[in-house]
Amino acid sequence: MARQLGFYFPEYRVVRATQLAILVMPVLAIFVSISQLYIHGWAFLPQAATLGLFFVSLPLQGLLWLGWRARHPLPLSLFDWSNQLSAKLSSMGINCQTLGAKACYLDMALILKIAFERLDSSYWEEL
Repeated sequence: MARQLGFYFPEYRVVRATQLAILVMPVLAIFVSISQLYIHGWAFLPQAATLGLFFVSLPLQGLLWLGWRARHPLPLSLFDWSNQLSAKLSSMGINCQTLGAKACYLDMALILKIAFERLDSSYWEEL
């Protein structure tokens, strides 16, 4: 969730939207369901329940997409950049594994986490 990387990864925006949806959508689901029942009466209970479930499912869709994306293979440009970052960390004496042929976004995220903990902020301003 570093702002410096928000330009390179769409996940930054999806994580922010999912966090907001987790807070807002249950309240919106209740409001929409109650308003449907108030306006149209109990005859529209199935429609009100369907709308409520739809709004509650939106944050789950974001979480599922993020989980799918975490296991998605890295493009070559990010693969090379992650290996360069891993080599820089290894040259500093920090135990960091290089990425293998089947590297995914989760593997890169682990390297980035170590890098953000150990590298100074001047490195990230160069991006």
